[in-house]
Amino acid sequence: MREGIVTLADLELAIAEQRPIVAGSAFDRAGVLIANERRPVTLGRAWDVLDPLLTAIEAHCPEVQPLQPAGGVRRVEPIVTTLSLVGRSPSPPHSLERITSLPIVTDVLHRTAGRALVVFDGYEVDIHVAAGTEYGSVLFAATGPPTHAIEVLQRRGPRLSASETDVYTHAGLSYLPPEARGSAGALEAAGQNTFPRLVQREDVLGDLHMHTTYSDGRDSLRRMVHAAQMLGYEYIAITDHSEHAGASRTIGADGLKRQREEIERIRAVTPGLTIFHGIEVDILPNGSLDCPDELLSSLDIVLASLHDSAGHDRAKLMRRYLGAIRHPLVNVITHPSNQVVGHRAGYDLDYAAIYAAAVETGTALEVDGAPTHLDLPGERAREAARAGVTLAVDSDCHRARLLDRQMRLGVGTARRGWVEPRSVLNTRTADDVRAFVAKKRRAS
Repeated sequence: MREGIVTLADLELAIAEQRPIVAGSAFDRAGVLIANERRPVTLGRAWDVLDPLLTAIEAHCPEVQPLQPAGGVRRVEPIVTTLSLVGRSPSPPHSLERITSLPIVTDVLHRTAGRALVVFDGYEVDIHVAAGTEYGSVLFAATGPPTHAIEVLQRRGPRLSASETDVYTHAGLSYLPPEARGSAGALEAAGQNTFPRLVQREDVLGDLHMHTTYSDGRDSLRRMVHAAQMLGYEYIAITDHSEHAGASRTIGADGLKRQREEIERIRAVTPGLTIFHGIEVDILPNGSLDCPDELLSSLDIVLASLHDSAGHDRAKLMRRYLGAIRHPLVNVITHPSNQVVGHRAGYDLDYAAIYAAAVETGTALEVDGAPTHLDLPGERAREAARAGVTLAVDSDCHRARLLDRQMRLGVGTARRGWVEPRSVLNTRTADDVRAFVAKKRRAS
């Protein structure tokens, strides 16, 4: 099979091959993979594997530019079954030879002129390197999902494209971002040129959910502030866990007092960054919050989470959530479904009632970028935005080095829900965030 994706049959075969490769995989006489097993991984683990490989290839093969993940990683799927990279090079065979010769690549399971299936860090990674004239077609096919790719190609016909925009243009469609591909109504909107402009990482002015060593974070307050400065943020909120969170370390009244004093000292030497002092307070089984109102009212922003279901049914969970949403000092409900990706589905809730209460009270719902949460999930975020809810896209980060990655995952999750910048609280200025908090407090 030649490397250029020219016909529908070629594309279908190329898409069918986008799977992890394991020992014992079967190949036909032409060397094309015909059978293998799937090894799903969480999106966070996928990035842990791909990041160092991307860095190594970029350092040793600078001619491969651009180089990026494809498949479920690019679509920001919470669980992915394929680890794949796609790059562009003036000479794909030469570049693939250099890539497969890297010492960190422990095995090469299959290789053609434009593609190699390699083992890195114990995982199989499918690497495509395309010439400029076919790069868009290869990236599009490798990104998927298969049903979407086939539908587009059926409209486009057999031709190579240098860019993904050309793939869609030749199919009579406006460009669709990877996160929205395959979602309900996306092709129709692309055909009518009505697909919205989605929130982008560059739209985000601040991060309203992060943790420090005052609770279970790995890095100090100063280090988190420094990392936020390096990202060019206008503001951040420091929001450590309250005492009944079940985290390895939590913060109480005394810790909040010490933290406030440290924040004030840092503010004095960090004029370009607004630091909101907040907390992630637990919604307790009896429906109360894990801090007295007097303490919460002294903070700049209050996030509330329901970490422990306490075995409650939907009705009891809803009473706890609605009570927190209606509390005048609660500004954001974090990771609202409390799903744990790959381990636990989100709570069974009346989401329409939650959206309505959030709109009525001026309470934001979070799209959490921690790879264990990615919550609200894309479809829920789409429902919430349509209902008029203000969303907060946050990192929920516990490590300074992951602030950007987890924010990108949060933004990607929001994009899976077609969320526009106007729906996101932290695309607004620090003064706008202050006004959002103040408006709810005034209404009480």
